[in-house]
Amino acid sequence: MDPPGPAGASSAPGGDAQAPQHHVQPLAQAQPQVAPAPAPPQQLSRYESQKRRDWNTFLQYLRNHRPPLTLARCSGAHVIEFLKYLDQFGKTKVHAAGCAYFGQPSPPAPCPCPLRQAWGSLDALIGRLRAAYEESGHPPESNPFAARAVRIYLREVRDSQAKARGIPYEKNRKRKQPAPPAPGEVAPSSSSSAAAAAAREAAAPAASGGDGSSGTAAAAAAAAPTTGQAGGSGGAAAPASTSSRV
Repeated sequence: MDPPGPAGASSAPGGDAQAPQHHVQPLAQAQPQVAPAPAPPQQLSRYESQKRRDWNTFLQYLRNHRPPLTLARCSGAHVIEFLKYLDQFGKTKVHAAGCAYFGQPSPPAPCPCPLRQAWGSLDALIGRLRAAYEESGHPPESNPFAARAVRIYLREVRDSQAKARGIPYEKNRKRKQPAPPAPGEVAPSSSSSAAAAAAREAAAPAASGGDGSSGTAAAAAAAAPTTGQAGGSGGAAAPASTSSRV
């Protein structure tokens, strides 16, 4: 008697053994999907980078404060204390009242006067910290950097440094540009403005009780060039009468 075949082996009706079938996965599905690369972080501007550094510096100052101080308890007085703390890192020479170079913008020799933070640097710093405070979710009403005491302190620093360094502070004022003339409107010329001024001066004696006819004639004579210019080439203006009744 023949021994049985290996377990699991089966024979087909034709006597041929069927080979096991393997499911072949398509190539596109077989390769693992690669996640898209994350977009590079947007580069901050110079102002935003400086604002973030200033904000982190102030928070570090609060943590190192003795006793430790939280942002919620920070007031304008603490901001002024922070500005005075920064003076030790200043690079601007501010002469004392008893210095021989007090009030001189370019001293000829060095002096032992201390270095301070320039007023412009402190003013710009407060502006950045004021914006960073509100951007971090705090209400503007409780902003310690916008306190009145801070503004007064910055004004005092500005005036004292201007006197000590001999550099007066001048606020840049933008000159108001005249509005452009409307389409079809001729801009006033300097000659017409001068003629109008002369007419007003000539009309002044008449208003004060003088000879009214002579004042009117003078005003018309002054305005005659303007009328001629406005008429263009249409003809010369008639000369004004200079005769007056006695």
